[in-house]
Amino acid sequence: MVKASKLMAVIKREYVERVRTKWFIFTTVFGPVFFLAISVLPALLTVRSVQQASGPDIRILDATGSELGVRVARAMRERAENNSLQKVVSGSTPIVIIDPQIVRLASTALAAAESTATIDVMRGVTQGYLVLDSATVATAKARYAGKNASSLGAMSQIEGALRSALLTQRLEGAGITGLRADSLARVKADLSTERITSKGRGGSGLVSAIFGFLIAFLLYMMIILYGQNILRGVLEEKTTRVAEVVVSSISPETLLAGKVIGVGAVGLTQQLVWLGFAVAISAYGLGMAASMGITTITMPQVSAFQLVCLVLYFLLGYTFYASLFAAVGAMCNSQEEAAQAAQPVMLLLVASIILVQPILAQPTGTMATVMSLLPFSSPIIMPLVMSGTQVPAWQIGASLAGLLLACFGAIWVSARIYRVGLLMTGKRMSIANVLLVIKLGRRY
Repeated sequence: MVKASKLMAVIKREYVERVRTKWFIFTTVFGPVFFLAISVLPALLTVRSVQQASGPDIRILDATGSELGVRVARAMRERAENNSLQKVVSGSTPIVIIDPQIVRLASTALAAAESTATIDVMRGVTQGYLVLDSATVATAKARYAGKNASSLGAMSQIEGALRSALLTQRLEGAGITGLRADSLARVKADLSTERITSKGRGGSGLVSAIFGFLIAFLLYMMIILYGQNILRGVLEEKTTRVAEVVVSSISPETLLAGKVIGVGAVGLTQQLVWLGFAVAISAYGLGMAASMGITTITMPQVSAFQLVCLVLYFLLGYTFYASLFAAVGAMCNSQEEAAQAAQPVMLLLVASIILVQPILAQPTGTMATVMSLLPFSSPIIMPLVMSGTQVPAWQIGASLAGLLLACFGAIWVSARIYRVGLLMTGKRMSIANVLLVIKLGRRY
């Protein structure tokens, strides 16, 4: 029997004890900084790698007998000059294959020229060399060798320049010459996406997809973080015999409920603080962009209903997994045993996050619908699907109802395991013991 006064005492203890820790303060304050860093750093590192790996000393060995090498070099220079994104990020003009060296030669001298260029690359005289021959003109195939051959940014620059040069040459071969051919070869497509729901336009599709991925990843991390927190807390109380003293005045069911609710309140507090950080940073960023004359930034449109659903899925998903983690902690006697016993629970979470990318690619597909209804995956998948498409009300209701029933089932099973396992020391509960405890309950 769960008594309200004792339950509140356990909740208060679990909440205050964790909120006052330096670790909670550190993660709450620097958590947004971490997520911002993992979002921005890949782009910065990509730009940096392009700057470092792509120097001006690229040698073009042109054995085509045409002006293809000159066109490729010109396209490389134009791409370097027009790469405004790198200028904004790095704060300076990027070094991206600015001035390639062109070597015109006959096809019979190509092998010797490649050998010389290879030696120059090994000595550090050049970054690499691009080979253009008759096959390049006929089939658009070229070869590049160099120290920066593994740099995705540098290879993208070279491939784009080669594509543009070949297009210009083929246009001229078709009778479109001069500036007209150059302008046609440099046409760039800029596709913007926008969601349309039954209520009208719903904002940028790309922004919604990114927002959905971030929400799914955040829920995944929070559920794991605080679920593991429950497991470690239960295991520590069991191994130090503190639980034996506590359950002498409080029932195991009350202790379990207090732990789950108290730690969940800590997680909710942290999420609310992070939400405040996100709103403040977004407002500041939009203000800075407006002052710079940038008015095309699109923010994800999140309704009050979606926010409520987000909170519900976090609370119910956390309750479901926290109850299972608590049962695992009560079953085990050491961290090693707990790590092994928690693997099936972790696999359920990992399976959900693995499916994020294919579901994001097709949020209206059968897989997305099924995974958004299953209790073990709906806390992560349903918010993701809701960010990518309009979900029918019945589907959201069925998902929440199924998750709520799963929570009651997990709590009921975990409470029975928790009551017996918490006081069972010296050996780990076997599967047979667990099934017997679930079947007999208090009669065990």
